[in-house]
Amino acid sequence: MHAAGKHGIQIKRVSSRKRLRDPNTHLTPVGKRGGATCAQPCPRAGGLGSIMAAEFCSDSEDLFGDYDSLLEDSSLLEKLDHAEQFDFTALRHKEPGEDVLTDSILDVLGDEDLPTSQRLFEEQVDRPPKRSRPQDGDAASSPLRDAGDTRKRRSLADRMKRAMLCNAAAPSSVSRGATMKEAVVSEEISIAMRAMDSVCAQTPDLGPFFGLPTRVKELMFKLRGIQGLYDWQQTCLNLDCVQQRKNLIYSLPTSGGKTLVAEILVLRELLCRRKDCLFILPYISLVQEKVRGLASFGLELDFLVEEYAGSKGRFPPVKRRNNRSVYIATIEKAHSLVNSLIESGRVEDLGLVVVDELHMLGDGSRGAIIEMTLAKVLFTSKSTQIIGMSATLGNIKDLQTFLRAENYTNDFRPVQLKEYVKLTDTIYEVDPTQEECFQFSRLLNFKYSSSMQKVDPDHIIALVTEVIPAHSCLVFCPTKKNCENVVGMICKYLKKEFLALRQQEKAVLLGELRASGSGSACPVLRRTVPYGLAYHHSGLTSEERKLVEEAYSNGVLCLLTCTSTLAAGVNLPARRVILRSPYVASDFLKRSQYKQMVGRAGRAGIDAVGESVLILQDADRDAARTLVLAPMEKCYSNLLRDGGRGLLSLILSLIGLNISSSVGCVMDFLCMTLLCVQQEALCAETSLKEEVQRCVDLLKDKDLVTESAQDQTLQVTKLGRATFKGSVDLTYSDLLYKDLSKGLEGLLLNSCLHLVYLVTPYDMITQCRPDWMVFFRQFTLLTDAEQKMSAAVGVPESFIARKAAGQTVRKPVSMEVVSRMYLALVLFSLLKETNLWSVSERFHLSRGFVQSLLGSSSAFCSCVLHFTEELEEFWPFRALLTELTRRLSYCVTAELIPLMEVAGVMESRAKQLYNAGYRTLSQLANADPALLSTTIENLFPKRANQIVASAKMLLNEKAAALQEEVDELLMKP
Repeated sequence: MHAAGKHGIQIKRVSSRKRLRDPNTHLTPVGKRGGATCAQPCPRAGGLGSIMAAEFCSDSEDLFGDYDSLLEDSSLLEKLDHAEQFDFTALRHKEPGEDVLTDSILDVLGDEDLPTSQRLFEEQVDRPPKRSRPQDGDAASSPLRDAGDTRKRRSLADRMKRAMLCNAAAPSSVSRGATMKEAVVSEEISIAMRAMDSVCAQTPDLGPFFGLPTRVKELMFKLRGIQGLYDWQQTCLNLDCVQQRKNLIYSLPTSGGKTLVAEILVLRELLCRRKDCLFILPYISLVQEKVRGLASFGLELDFLVEEYAGSKGRFPPVKRRNNRSVYIATIEKAHSLVNSLIESGRVEDLGLVVVDELHMLGDGSRGAIIEMTLAKVLFTSKSTQIIGMSATLGNIKDLQTFLRAENYTNDFRPVQLKEYVKLTDTIYEVDPTQEECFQFSRLLNFKYSSSMQKVDPDHIIALVTEVIPAHSCLVFCPTKKNCENVVGMICKYLKKEFLALRQQEKAVLLGELRASGSGSACPVLRRTVPYGLAYHHSGLTSEERKLVEEAYSNGVLCLLTCTSTLAAGVNLPARRVILRSPYVASDFLKRSQYKQMVGRAGRAGIDAVGESVLILQDADRDAARTLVLAPMEKCYSNLLRDGGRGLLSLILSLIGLNISSSVGCVMDFLCMTLLCVQQEALCAETSLKEEVQRCVDLLKDKDLVTESAQDQTLQVTKLGRATFKGSVDLTYSDLLYKDLSKGLEGLLLNSCLHLVYLVTPYDMITQCRPDWMVFFRQFTLLTDAEQKMSAAVGVPESFIARKAAGQTVRKPVSMEVVSRMYLALVLFSLLKETNLWSVSERFHLSRGFVQSLLGSSSAFCSCVLHFTEELEEFWPFRALLTELTRRLSYCVTAELIPLMEVAGVMESRAKQLYNAGYRTLSQLANADPALLSTTIENLFPKRANQIVASAKMLLNEKAAALQEEVDELLMKP
């Protein structure tokens, strides 16, 4: 800023986005529309500062905030009249060593891809224009062409005005409103941004909302209803480490508002630094929710939102010249994405990586993947910032050392939480500060009959009826079956008055549940929903869960019985949270699980206090006391878990990506891992170097890595490259190769059963036992060719018939192959019928399991596709698996697939849209949300806006990808 200061230049924070306006009002000045105005008028800046930007005013909008009409508002053009008071040439002709502005707004513009007004303006100021003589009768001359003697020096303001007028008047195939936005507002903001970059390239600052334009603050209110930030959020965003782009871990209790801080930092990276961002979330449902939530921001602020979950996502992502992208990814997809960016030399394009639930670093194999991803970013990119959101941990210092990060911790909760436990009919308040932490609070006041006491010995009905239906309640149960039993039991003893509450909306919900099941609905939900109750667990389909969640959030349902997975997923707060038991399945609760569940108590802006009640038996009293007093669990690296599976995978990818080529180089990389920080605790028996050497030897034995005899350089084999490029588990890579090789010998092409078998996930085999009678019945429906294929892979008809008859089978048969074929038949039936309900009933499986199998198969099919792309001998599979991945991803009729690609559109909604005439992505993207809401039954305006925004974002993403391909083809060598 020194150079600018020397010449009195005053810089205002401005926005680089293309300014969007209502097409009916874009020629109206802001002041006449009642738009935002400055609380204090900004004094007029003289000289070049007037051209580049107005003086910053903290309450105003960005640079052209009050400039909404070229003709009606002269706020900018008035300032241009004063430009000639400043000696512009003094900046352009400097003496050697003189401290002046090094790059003018004209110097930074190249010859290519310049808009009309900028090119003309540069020609006039910087060099003599090259004009052709006008032809006789040419009546379409521009104002610039009629300006008289071009050699005569014009004032700078005059040149700028005429360039802008020329651009606005240029003939175009688009509307005048679009031309004004593109040619006037966007170009002039672009000029100001370039001037800004030349003066303040290190700390770009675009406005008063934490460095972002006021428009972002307006969108937060318009799209989210957020009027202001909590004090801790403002403190966190203003931390020195955040301003200096250092890595940060921040820890708060559940429901404290952690995600909003991360989103603001993402927007700042996209808009200010013009860098891509990666947002890592643990579950597909959370990824889809985040894609929907950010799509509207992307459309307004001109960036792309790309989904990387299941089978979705390109590797490497499309390289975009003009647009920035935020990649919303699951843990596994984020790792593949980072690998592809490293391999293509583009990891520096990644300006920010955000990790939600960072404490999942200690969560088994998924934790190992998070660690590998972050370590690779740390090692390969010095400019990428990492932000981690975490629950409170006992060893946060280890994570800080691993990520080279600062830590911000706060115990803020928007609503006070009171924790209680219940023993027999007595409620005790939890007070960790007292020696006896369970302090008497009250006795339950509910009259139980002897029959009720037998049915409900834990007094759940008494606890829930104290809050429902006026308030909401969550009941966490240890098993899925218990969820259904408890909600049925509560419903049985509720008063009839519950049926009259929001009766019409409950009827709508039941109708939507039936539509999602193609006419079928869960009998338990049919009985409980009229009372305002439902259950929520993985046995429901994703569409059913979404409908239940929305109904609960809107108050149509007042109580949910659920498993612990709800606490880790979407945010559904309640006035009271009841823990039916201190167990998850047969395991006693961990402290982190307990805090996550009770953290759902209290709804910000609705409740003054939130309550949690843990139901205990006498035998669990001491264990529960330890639970509520225990410190938070510690987070440990999982790279050595299960015999070092994570470390094996990491070393293979490091060699394949040319990051490491020897054991010594691998050791250098491991200095960037959490494992290195904790090696004294985790490598007690053997040293870390010995573990690395053992893994390298194992990779060589598996023929995934070779070692040069001359210089001992490590290189991946073709199979090794296929394994890490396909993200295939090393446990199964050899088996997959053998199955694919055997499949080529007699690939069945007149049916997809053989292909479906080959992409049925190995890790799902243990989750399902075949029902032999069902297996035999379905097997007999196969064609002769399909039965021969089954026998060829090792599952003959005779074996299934003997098992179904209960006879002993003497000939040995691999049960893994048999179970895999059984699951393949489930998928095969689903692809033929596309009716999840009928298939789940036929095979006696839960709907949720069948849908999970479908999702896992879709993701694994994508992995197998990338695996075959690296091995020439498997070329026939490439085209076949591309189409199969698409079919497994959506499992609907072909005409619905384009609509199902839109985030948040499930099968039943896609059918509604298709029947209403919205049959393509383009038609949906151009739909009027208000009309869509009235046309489609039970589609609320907010959801309609999200669907249209997501469709527009997807359409923009596809169009941008195609444009990049065209530009690349036409690029001169």
